[in-house]
Amino acid sequence: MLLQDLKPEVEKIINQPDTDKDSKLKLICEVLERNVDYYNWVGFYFKNGDKNELKLGPYVGEPTDHTIIPFGKGICGQVAESNANFVVPDVKAQDNYIACSITVKAEIVIPIFVNGENIGQIDIDSNTINPFTKEDEDFLEFVCAQVATIL
Repeated sequence: MLLQDLKPEVEKIINQPDTDKDSKLKLICEVLERNVDYYNWVGFYFKNGDKNELKLGPYVGEPTDHTIIPFGKGICGQVAESNANFVVPDVKAQDNYIACSITVKAEIVIPIFVNGENIGQIDIDSNTINPFTKEDEDFLEFVCAQVATIL
């Protein structure tokens, strides 16, 4: 399935009036993981109050021990500080990578901004080396912009 074809599905989830925020986030994770072959773990991390750390939100995929990630640590922690997308084609080549599973080969993390502030991110792990393209980045920026409207 083309990523562009998933945009209406994401918008439909965001606009469900009787669904709470966490349920919408979980549904988005499920749609992405189910429809994109190389999205093997899909989840959200959010700033944990006033602390300089991220807290795991809704996700789909293998359970992770990384429920709290300090800013600067791993790919997610780096995105929390840099406010920039981070695409890792091969996690083995990345010095500051936190291994979640031995099957993970690549990762993409896109920040979520609300009123110009980085309040969280979508994190996607892939069991395929170098699967992410500019199209993935653009699509996930769209997803994050949609998510920002409910936060």
